[in-house]
Amino acid sequence: MQWVWPAPAPIRVVAPFRAPPTPYSAGHRGIDLAVAPGATVVAAAGGTVRFAGMVAGRGVVSIDHGDGVISSIEPITALVREGDLLAAGDRIGAVDRGGHCEGDCVHFGIRVDGEYVSPFLFFGGLPRSVLLPLS
Repeated sequence: MQWVWPAPAPIRVVAPFRAPPTPYSAGHRGIDLAVAPGATVVAAAGGTVRFAGMVAGRGVVSIDHGDGVISSIEPITALVREGDLLAAGDRIGAVDRGGHCEGDCVHFGIRVDGEYVSPFLFFGGLPRSVLLPLS
């Protein structure tokens, strides 16, 4: 299955995945990607919308990709509904505000058989560094 980044380029990770030491411990069960307010969010891979709605005051979309793999992204204003079939890159919503992302990032998480895993496992590892000139 081909995966695409759910946020527009350039991809900039502002908070990495941090696995909790136990299932109920603190951690960061996904990655935060820098985005512009209102930016388009797309399906990272094909699948079926499992949930599209509000959770704790923020918009969330979860997609079932099959084989026990479910991705979720928040905060977004959803343009999809539960049961919609999606292909990788299909538009699912726009960046919103809520949670720890206040309009300048989206939180993207992936579960495999109910366990959170690093999304980088589905994108071929960490994105490569790009050096920029000082002037």
